[in-house]
Amino acid sequence: MFSFAVGRYSRVKVYRLNDDGKWDDQGTGHVTVDYIERSEDLGLLVADEEDHETLLLHRISADDIYRKQEDTIISWRDPEYSTELALSFQETTGCSYIWDHICSVQRNMHFSSLNNETFHSVNSDLKELPPVELSTLPLILKTVVEGGIADQLRVTELILNDQVFFRKLMDLFRISEDLENIENLHIIFKIVRGIMMLNSTQIFEKIFGDELIIDIIGCLEYDPDAPHVHHRNFLKEHVVFKEAISIKDSIVLSKIHQTYRVGYLKDAILPRVLDDAIVANLNSIIHSNNAVVVSLLKDDSTFIQDLLGKLKLPSTSAESKKNLVHFLHEFCTLSKSLQVGQQHRLFRDLVNEGIFDIIADVLESQDKKLVLTGTDILILFLNQDPNLLRSYVIRQEGLALFGLLVKGMLTDFEDDMHCQFLEILRSLLDSYASGSQKENIVEIFYEKHLSQLIDVITSSCPTDGITQAVSNSESFDGGTGKQSSVKPEILLNICDLLCFCIVHHPYRIKCNFLLNNVIDKVLFLTRRKEKYLVVAAVRFMRTLISRNDENLMNYIAKHNLLKPVVDVFVANGDRYNLLNSAVLELFEHIRKDNLKILLKYLVDSFWDELVKFEKLTSIHSLKIKYEQSLDSAGTRSIGSLLDDPRKRVEDRGLEKEEEEYFNEESDEEDSASAFVTNASRAQSQPALPNGSAPSVSPVRSGGLVDYDDDEDDEDYKPPPRKQSDNSDEDGSVESFPLKRKLLQIEEPEPKRLQRIAKGSKSRDSVFAALCSTLSQAVLPSKKMDSTVQDGPCSDGDEKSVESNHEEKGNSTDNGSADLDNHDHREPNGPKSYSESMHTSPDNRQRGEDYPLIPPKSSPEMAVNGS
Repeated sequence: MFSFAVGRYSRVKVYRLNDDGKWDDQGTGHVTVDYIERSEDLGLLVADEEDHETLLLHRISADDIYRKQEDTIISWRDPEYSTELALSFQETTGCSYIWDHICSVQRNMHFSSLNNETFHSVNSDLKELPPVELSTLPLILKTVVEGGIADQLRVTELILNDQVFFRKLMDLFRISEDLENIENLHIIFKIVRGIMMLNSTQIFEKIFGDELIIDIIGCLEYDPDAPHVHHRNFLKEHVVFKEAISIKDSIVLSKIHQTYRVGYLKDAILPRVLDDAIVANLNSIIHSNNAVVVSLLKDDSTFIQDLLGKLKLPSTSAESKKNLVHFLHEFCTLSKSLQVGQQHRLFRDLVNEGIFDIIADVLESQDKKLVLTGTDILILFLNQDPNLLRSYVIRQEGLALFGLLVKGMLTDFEDDMHCQFLEILRSLLDSYASGSQKENIVEIFYEKHLSQLIDVITSSCPTDGITQAVSNSESFDGGTGKQSSVKPEILLNICDLLCFCIVHHPYRIKCNFLLNNVIDKVLFLTRRKEKYLVVAAVRFMRTLISRNDENLMNYIAKHNLLKPVVDVFVANGDRYNLLNSAVLELFEHIRKDNLKILLKYLVDSFWDELVKFEKLTSIHSLKIKYEQSLDSAGTRSIGSLLDDPRKRVEDRGLEKEEEEYFNEESDEEDSASAFVTNASRAQSQPALPNGSAPSVSPVRSGGLVDYDDDEDDEDYKPPPRKQSDNSDEDGSVESFPLKRKLLQIEEPEPKRLQRIAKGSKSRDSVFAALCSTLSQAVLPSKKMDSTVQDGPCSDGDEKSVESNHEEKGNSTDNGSADLDNHDHREPNGPKSYSESMHTSPDNRQRGEDYPLIPPKSSPEMAVNGS
């Protein structure tokens, strides 16, 4: 009964309301109104667009259960399944079409449900229409506009069956107009309006025919509630049909004229009278006519060739060329009425005939409106199949079109045309698009056109960063001149395109930015007076940082590229605006993603400027995050030293200050101040893990093996002076592998002891560890009897530890006494340690059971290797 072409206008999504009150997507398909199988009832049938399985089969109900929402949704409660259903249409035209047919089916159901007795009583006077005469005009009006749904259906049927009804009615109209009988003209206006309100497609086809349409429009001029408007004169005298190219098919010409008149009637004559259902029906007629026109022209093998051939001819006049381009644009626009497959074939035929060459020529025109029409045609192709345009621009003949698109984006058209060029370039550079051409397009863009965009920014921004002063710079066309005046909208679109490229081409954009200093040039936008351009520059940095690329972050920190952002933030002050929010959001991203490189760079470099904004949560949190990162870095550093102190001592080189100190001080002073610091450090040695107290020697600060009292052995002689000097001259820690026989040797001169008194332990600790390594390497390997092999600690030693701990801060005052003890206690270390390490395997095993570093040792002891 009803047909609806399968295409975008019948495409719907089917939804069902679940028990949770949410709409479940049941699938996408195409809807039709047709008879249900094995039944005489009409229903809605939705077939899946892929496998053609039935998604929905609903019997149209005569009850008022259907609702139309937002021009694209029809919903109802299905009484058969007790559930809420909805159809969401892709196009408003399709929704209106189905809605009208649902209403029509309901009217038919109401009509058929009336019992015969009632039907005959109501329609006893409607067996035929009153005769069409001047005297019967009031009766005809009453018949048309009064009555219920059944009466309206009967009137529609009678009008369609009467082949001369409209012709007679138009004759009465012309007679009344000649007689200037305004009363009759008003009645005829109401009759025609009432007939249109019946909303019958078959009636519309009759009255919109070439024979009746002008007289119908004339009848509608005599609205008693509105001033008289001469619509016929406007259509005859002012509306001119221009044939850009000759169309020989009479059906095509008739449909074109009818389409215009229906649109004029809908939009200009009866906009206040027509309801949504009638408007939708008229739109459906327009859509159907467009599909017929395009289909007939498409099937004409010579039409497209003639059209594009005329556009290519150099002899074609500018005016004719302009009309042909507008006709081509309208032809491509109307092709949306076709089904998807037919659209694709049409556009492919246009490409084969060279339409892109014509568009390239159009984009070079000085007529800006014509250029706008050319971009509209390209957008239509991109919406249909972007690969058609991509395949063209990567060819040699298509490079010119690509360049014109970039140039158009940088040209001032005095209209909002830059967005169209931006949209076309985005579609071409989209990395998520299918097709093999995208890599070639991206390569062409970065090699030939990206620098062109960057040069526009640099030539349009002041160089001093404060005022928009005029400066000499290289313009994007290669010339040199003063600062160019480019519309801010163009700069904004360039920045948006760069952000798009960062997201879609992270590798290429990184290489290009790092090699050509692009980031710094884009940040010139922060010098512009337009705040939205400054915000665009901040958005560019935010997009760049969001890639979380370590190389880019190091580059930003090394070249101080966040300085312009911080400067504009500080200059903005306490004003709460978009710029303030954009910068704070950038800081929040750095903090939340824990970008340590930028976090350290930001706080170290700009905290003096940002501290005044510490009351803001984002700034305060940024500083807290920075301090937490420093604390965690320090903890990991100490933990790594505690894990392997020997490796740390081996890998650690002499720091510059201590190396200078080592080279400058005399050997005599080194010998005189040998063990003062070691004695001080020994105070902090804790008990061993086995529960015994460690033995403490004034000579060592916590050796690997414990020793007994030093007074038992006085035979040891210090190594010769010459050997010590040689070890000092070597100065290389790596040349002496650090083994378990580490020894503590001389402490620096008394001048160094003053620093210990002031609490500076770290330098002395490092120096003592190095000296221990060097001294141990040159000491003679003598085997002597050791008084104690296992190294137990006596009570006297524990007291000595406590005593030394109390006098830790007074090492300067007791320095001479420590030096005196040095002469007697020095021999014990090398003697007993060497014997315990080399003569007794049992002792060596016991020595390895002791920890390399006491559990409660300080970080300074860890650095010393103690």
